[in-house]
Amino acid sequence: MHWSHDELMHELLIVPRRAFLPWSGTEVIERPGWLQLVTPSFRQGGLNEVVHAQLDASEADAVIDATLARYRTLGLRFRWTVTPDCRPADLGQRLEQRGLERAELLGMVRTIDEVPAQDEVRIERVGLANLSEYLATVGAGWGLDPAPFEPYARAQLADPIARYALFLARVGEQPVAIAGCIAFERSLYLQGGVVLPEFRQRGIYRALTHARLRYAASRGLGLVTTHALRSSSAPLLERLGFRSLVEFSSYRGR
Repeated sequence: MHWSHDELMHELLIVPRRAFLPWSGTEVIERPGWLQLVTPSFRQGGLNEVVHAQLDASEADAVIDATLARYRTLGLRFRWTVTPDCRPADLGQRLEQRGLERAELLGMVRTIDEVPAQDEVRIERVGLANLSEYLATVGAGWGLDPAPFEPYARAQLADPIARYALFLARVGEQPVAIAGCIAFERSLYLQGGVVLPEFRQRGIYRALTHARLRYAASRGLGLVTTHALRSSSAPLLERLGFRSLVEFSSYRGR
């Protein structure tokens, strides 16, 4: 299938704004030009984000200050994603002036013209039987308490239209890495993956990526997108056939 540039950009930037599962633990704040998530139980990160913001320059400072104040009052780690269509043009600078830390992202895409072969690394889908191992690996990989994430992970597994797929990698019997993805109507979006430090540079991240490409193909999806950190996953994904279409930033605070 041929994808126009506009179609690729839509799947890459607009569609992933819905890469979360609506559930009782998350407040979704939405109005024209604004999408925000607040999840009080996820104090260490996750589902606390300004996903999209188009603000008038005259109101931007007041909205920014009120938004940051709420996250900080709740004691939450959060991020604010600033894509090229966010406004005002100096939104990122205003966030940095308030102490948020900037991370550079690359919006990357890969078409599936050929399904990757099975890797030697053992990769398995996450279900109820291995959910505890998945969560423990999440905690070890990102240095956080995984317990608050269990209800959300269970809700992902129970999603009636099965949009969410979680993967666990093992070396022998030991869980060593995890990754996730969400299937949309026309594309698959790759979500956070992490390999335990002592098992990096063994092809495990590649195997997890290939597993998700095969999953996309199994659902009849010929396009995979992701927002990759320039400093870590982006170079790895480029070697796996992904190409960058756009640069933008995420700003992190607490």
